[in-house]
Amino acid sequence: MTQSLPAGLSAGASVAASSANLGPGFDSLGVALGLYDEILVETVEDGLVIEVEGEGAGQVPHSHEHLVVRAIRRGLQAASVDAAGLFVRCRNAIPHSRGLGSSAAAVVGGLAAANGLLAQADLAPHSEAQLIQLSSEFEGHPDNASASVLGGAVVSWADARTDPPTYAAAQLRLHPDIHLFPGIPEVRSSTAETRVLLPEQVSHVAARFNLSRAALLVVALTERPDLLMAATEDMLHQPQRAPAMPASAEYLQVLRRCGVPAVLSGAGPSVLALSTSPALPAEAVEFGTANGFTVSAMSVGEGVRWSSGVAVHG
Repeated sequence: MTQSLPAGLSAGASVAASSANLGPGFDSLGVALGLYDEILVETVEDGLVIEVEGEGAGQVPHSHEHLVVRAIRRGLQAASVDAAGLFVRCRNAIPHSRGLGSSAAAVVGGLAAANGLLAQADLAPHSEAQLIQLSSEFEGHPDNASASVLGGAVVSWADARTDPPTYAAAQLRLHPDIHLFPGIPEVRSSTAETRVLLPEQVSHVAARFNLSRAALLVVALTERPDLLMAATEDMLHQPQRAPAMPASAEYLQVLRRCGVPAVLSGAGPSVLALSTSPALPAEAVEFGTANGFTVSAMSVGEGVRWSSGVAVHG
């Protein structure tokens, strides 16, 4: 039986962006980036009010279809509670449709905000494992969502033999010598649009290649960053997506020619360099800037954080 939360409860959440795939780790490897969205929510007597600041303002729906609202409702529903009305404020820093996990962050942040409401109502919040499961159900794959939940680098997996599929993840200890340099373009790309470019079947040659590189990438990320160049090679999705985002594909090749391990971030069009140097070569920075990419060093993101009884208005 569903319990209705009283009006006047409030919560907040902070959730990181993410980069997924990391070359060969299609739908399984990811890393959180130090770029955060913030969500504030309050239960009210009835209705729904949504305020959006920053990225997506004026573009996302101000209705029950808003992804953060859907995630809040799902988090409450999973605990057998609901709220008659919600006031939701989103302060977004994660660019939308750039391959930086903005949709996964919205879902994880909404679920975490629901955790804050549950805690204030003296109800048990969802565990990290439950947050990974619930958020991955929204996404259909766990790599971005797991990185936003746990922070740092993650390896995630799914079991499609269950209904719904079971999702899980484990955090990796990212080597301290690895520096992250996302290159974020102005142009946008839809994951759904670029995923249709991928073939239904792949060759044994491509499968063996990516299996070896994905296994090597775990070693490179945690113990041997000198292996990152070979470990970030891919045959399953980056070459297939290249025609849809030629500037990103060219920037990726420029970075690698400069000796910098680099990958398409998620489904693109952002590019992520994973360097053992604290600065990128001038040639790589100049090319990125000249071709519409904002290139800068970025810290590794932390896991999602939530709190109760926060100030929502003002």
